Amino acid sequence: MESNTLFSLSGRRALITGSSQGIGFALARGLAAAGAEIVLNGRDTGKLQTASDTLSGEGATVHQLAFDATDHEGVRAAVDGFEASTGAIDILINNAGMQHRTELENFPADAFERLLQTNIASVFHVGQAVARHMIGRGAGKVINIASVQTALARPGIAPYTATKGAVGNLTKGMATDWAKHGLQCNAIAPGYFDTPLNAALVADPDFSAWLEKRTPAGRWGQVEELVGAAVFLSSPASSFVNGHTLYVDGGITASL
Repeated sequence: MESNTLFSLSGRRALITGSSQGIGFALARGLAAAGAEIVLNGRDTGKLQTASDTLSGEGATVHQLAFDATDHEGVRAAVDGFEASTGAIDILINNAGMQHRTELENFPADAFERLLQTNIASVFHVGQAVARHMIGRGAGKVINIASVQTALARPGIAPYTATKGAVGNLTKGMATDWAKHGLQCNAIAPGYFDTPLNAALVADPDFSAWLEKRTPAGRWGQVEELVGAAVFLSSPASSFVNGHTLYVDGGITASL
């Protein structure tokens, strides 16, 4: 395959969950720049419209698919309806996620359940709904957004760490079950990025100082720096990459 087509997403359609802002929106914009048609997802239709208008204004072909990624039946109906009315979803990025910071001994049970549903059950719900169509076509790309907390822990976020560890193992399970059907299922594990989810940490000078010392790159990541990994895992360049978690973290998981 020629190098100029190896990373091309021309003719592909990508669904990114939780893509009205933050990492999801950056990945949607990056895949669009690589030639993909984009399907934005979220629960807030106003934010979706704003994100859609921005990408459309930049020349992207954009669809909106509003559903709650934690609702199994709702996800199935939305994905099946889109496939029937519009066409194939060739690439899925399971990006929807949330955080809740509290010391473990006082962590609220309802917050723990919300983390389980948003960070891991959604990956199962949307992954299964989309993969059923991909399997029938004998091809597809599934990318799950993991975290440095897939491999590491820090105080105050133990349940989040548990969910991201589960994302890493579910990715391996997807690859094990679906590679034989022509799917490549992998994960991207971001380090510490300047996103709305991390706004409180970015605003904390003590935390930022700690992070800069702890990370070999010496800084926060910028969401645009995740695009290359997403394009690689979405493209023909990763045709024999399966069950892998790619850490994009400035070296934080490589060093003590």
